Amino acid sequence: MKNANCPKCGSGEVYSGADLIVKDGPIASLLKGGPFASNSIPISLSSMAPIDNYVCVNCGYVEHYISDRSKLKEIAKKWNKVSENKSDNDSDE
Repeated sequence: MKNANCPKCGSGEVYSGADLIVKDGPIASLLKGGPFASNSIPISLSSMAPIDNYVCVNCGYVEHYISDRSKLKEIAKKWNKVSENKSDNDSDE
């Protein structure tokens, strides 16, 4: 969706909140990805990854991207990698 086209319906009516909050500066990560921000995901107890959202206003499809690429390595270290084999405890979706 970063190329302005919706992969679900093909519409060019894609909008982004990526630039709503300044990403540079010491307070930017707190504003965009702080503990009370809805535009972030937790990596660990002390780390959050800010997210950019892209929305197709034609069909409602949404994509999310980590806005701070340095957080990707941190996620790879802290989170479990998804495997092709599902365990017996996983729910079917």
